Amino acid sequence: MHCKYKTTGTCAKEIEYDIDANKVSNIKFHGGCPGNLQILSKILNNWEAEKIIDMCKDNICGARNTSCANELAKSLEKTLEEQKQEA
Repeated sequence: MHCKYKTTGTCAKEIEYDIDANKVSNIKFHGGCPGNLQILSKILNNWEAEKIIDMCKDNICGARNTSCANELAKSLEKTLEEQKQEA
């Protein structure tokens, strides 16, 4: 399943990824800090969604109350919830 998520409060405006059998791959951030987000995407590639959520949730960027990593966690939580409702 391919997912797109519009972020709130971050420099990255959108996150895309694929999720299959709870594994997340092809994570792409549109906008934001390219070097940091490219390495984050590489590190998290093929991780289980829950592990990414645990790692990234509640990380903040500067004075903001969120971050690109936190937005990824929020997106994955939403995707997992939608998958449960469809099942």
